[in-house]
Amino acid sequence: MKKTILSSIIILFFFSFPHSALAQDGQRVKYNFNPDWKYFVGDPEGAEATNFNDASWKSVTLPRAWNEDEAFKKDIHNLTTGVAWYRKEFKLPVDAEEKKVFLEFEGVRQGGEFYVNGKHIGRHENGAMAVGFDVTDLIKLAPAVNVVAVRTDSDWDYREKSTKTKFQWSDRNFNANYGGIPKNVFLHLTDKLYQTLPLYSNLGTTGVYIYANEIDIPNKTAIVHAESQVRNQYKEAKTFQYEVVVKDMEGREVKRFEGNTTTISPGQTTIVKASAELEGLHFWSWGYGYLYDVHTILKIDGRPLDEVETTTGFRKTDFKYGMVYLNDRVIQVKGYAQRTSNEWPAIGMSVPAWLSDYSNQLMVESNANLVRWMHITPWKQDVESADRVGLMQAMPAGDAEGDVKGRRWEQRVELMRDAIIYNRNNPSVIFYESGNDNISEEHMQEMKDLRDHYDPHGGRAVGSREMLDSEVAEYGGEMLYINKSADQPMWATEYSRDEGLRKYWDEFTPPYHKDGEGPLYKGNDASAYNRNQDSHAKENIIRWFDYWRERPGTGKRVSSGGVNIIFSDSNTHFRGEESYRRSGETDPMRIPKDGFFAHQVMWDGWVNIEKPRTHLMGHWNYEPGTIKDIYAVSNGE
Repeated sequence: MKKTILSSIIILFFFSFPHSALAQDGQRVKYNFNPDWKYFVGDPEGAEATNFNDASWKSVTLPRAWNEDEAFKKDIHNLTTGVAWYRKEFKLPVDAEEKKVFLEFEGVRQGGEFYVNGKHIGRHENGAMAVGFDVTDLIKLAPAVNVVAVRTDSDWDYREKSTKTKFQWSDRNFNANYGGIPKNVFLHLTDKLYQTLPLYSNLGTTGVYIYANEIDIPNKTAIVHAESQVRNQYKEAKTFQYEVVVKDMEGREVKRFEGNTTTISPGQTTIVKASAELEGLHFWSWGYGYLYDVHTILKIDGRPLDEVETTTGFRKTDFKYGMVYLNDRVIQVKGYAQRTSNEWPAIGMSVPAWLSDYSNQLMVESNANLVRWMHITPWKQDVESADRVGLMQAMPAGDAEGDVKGRRWEQRVELMRDAIIYNRNNPSVIFYESGNDNISEEHMQEMKDLRDHYDPHGGRAVGSREMLDSEVAEYGGEMLYINKSADQPMWATEYSRDEGLRKYWDEFTPPYHKDGEGPLYKGNDASAYNRNQDSHAKENIIRWFDYWRERPGTGKRVSSGGVNIIFSDSNTHFRGEESYRRSGETDPMRIPKDGFFAHQVMWDGWVNIEKPRTHLMGHWNYEPGTIKDIYAVSNGE
């Protein structure tokens, strides 16, 4: 809490201080634009106007979904939806004259209409990905006050305004509806000669791309490449140098290199490149989130005009012989199919970054090596968190169940395009998931073409759930069953769907819940969705054994693993007694269940067991005289 308050004070200081708010030499600055917003649930007329009276509106710091306090209080179907407005007043630094001004919203839910100083600047409707706006011509310089206003609409049945088409992933089963602005907002100030932002929606720009090839794991070397999309919005041509500085996690410079000198015409956009061999590299890996800061700099006559810092990591992947390779080593997929909302009780998805790290680090501590975010592109905060904790990711765009056609498919392609551009520098993203079910070969090729155009060197496989007989997909796997392959990897995308509540430890512990006891689900027996902890953990062990038995090294055709649905209990579709899904290995507060420790034992090692472990299920506080079976989970001989 103290850290959050201090950050807010610093940002306010930057926006009101009359001297040198910009970086040295007038380079770009990225401001945290989260503090000092107001919101109102409803649709008052004229709320976009600069002189609108918002004195009675609630003051908040973003990110803030206006209905976040309903998380786990209401089931997903009954979360409150509708229109809400957000407004913010701000002043630019006094030395912002002649600068470009951009706004970056990491996402709104579902649709958003955006205004600056009463003028409509654009619309964003996919409810999942980031969007950017060039507001240079609308912003007033200091000491004038500017107003940004956003009208959000989170109606479950929201439809794209231009086509009246509903987005497939706006779904009441799995996409918990936390409405408004539940993600971060930033303001960027740049020179008129600048590297663009990776915000294709609205801006149509692709930003910076960092990648490595000729990776030599034993000798710790690679050729590192930097590519920047550069735009000149001066009225005259500019000749500039492109410089790259790579720094390690301790901030030490490990390499400095340059590209060719470039002359760019007024209004022109171009790609500039530079590359060099780096030695002594630390490669990003499972449980080892080693990251580098790559600074790409535009200089004129030796003076920096624009500098972008990209945090990334370097690793080597391959997908062959039915197996996944990370840094020349086979790794069997072991992890979770986690709801993208990744939410917490009473605050929903809008948590501070340290809490994302805590949650995602717990996955790694359970010996998971991959998280498959379900149905919708994850929030940038979770993507970056997985980088830091060393957790591989399968990144979807947006879907529900099954293939679609026409405008609905186009919406999926556009979302995947935006997501690839936004997240292609994040080393933890290993798979691009094109669908939560089979898609046509034509559609799969379209997704691969996106990857090849925007991320040709990232070392990522494109596939989807199912796709068992595909000649195009680079990975696949059914939802619940064992698939083996000697070609593209096959891993189960969401096995072990049973549910168990953490407070039901076993039948011998208060509140003495009988295993499986609970209401019917759609008129059918639901005992598998009303398990106690011990029963749920035993079922997880039984399910995983099938994948372990067919693991890499056991034959020519092997299973490359699978992901358990889900990691933490989620405010989404459920079949058990409670109003939320309880398939997690932790409860919503990330307090582990027995299944968490069972996975620690089962999932030890990249493929085979590397560290002997044993976990005794249950506890040591039973009433005197209790006689019960004690189950031990062990990977030892």
